[in-house]
Amino acid sequence: MWVQLKVRQAALAVALAAAATVGGALVFEHVFGYVPCKLCLIQRNPYYIAIPLGVVAALLPPRWTRAGLWLLALVFVVSAGLGAYHSGVEWGVFAGPSDCGGGAGQGAGNVGDFLNQLQNTRVVSCTEAAWRFLGLSLAGWNVLISLALAAFAAKAAAGKGFFLGR
Repeated sequence: MWVQLKVRQAALAVALAAAATVGGALVFEHVFGYVPCKLCLIQRNPYYIAIPLGVVAALLPPRWTRAGLWLLALVFVVSAGLGAYHSGVEWGVFAGPSDCGGGAGQGAGNVGDFLNQLQNTRVVSCTEAAWRFLGLSLAGWNVLISLALAAFAAKAAAGKGFFLGR
């Protein structure tokens, strides 16, 4: 029973950490005004998958919870890869997508609306980091957070979690 509860807690912890991480990105966007680029938005998708997956995994029997944790580990390995690619684009190591622009994809009704949108829209390039802390952009921090969540989920699934102790 005790291990069962702890495995479920691990799945919930991953879901909460994912929610906090994507919540932080949304705060940067909506509170501080950092407009995300296309790659920034793509990097949020694993978090949007992980949040409900972690909650559902926590509600399942322990065997299925462990399977959910393995799946969460895989989701965050993919997330780390997306972040590494975006970081590489920012540092000029990789070529970014040719259609990387602003986060707002609004259609224009007429030419006047289109011209007005051009004046009021800030195009965001995937090649420039909008913000850095300790030398890492948000994409770089995503790599670290994703790797930590992947490791935590994998260790918990294997029964060797940080607080599962066997």
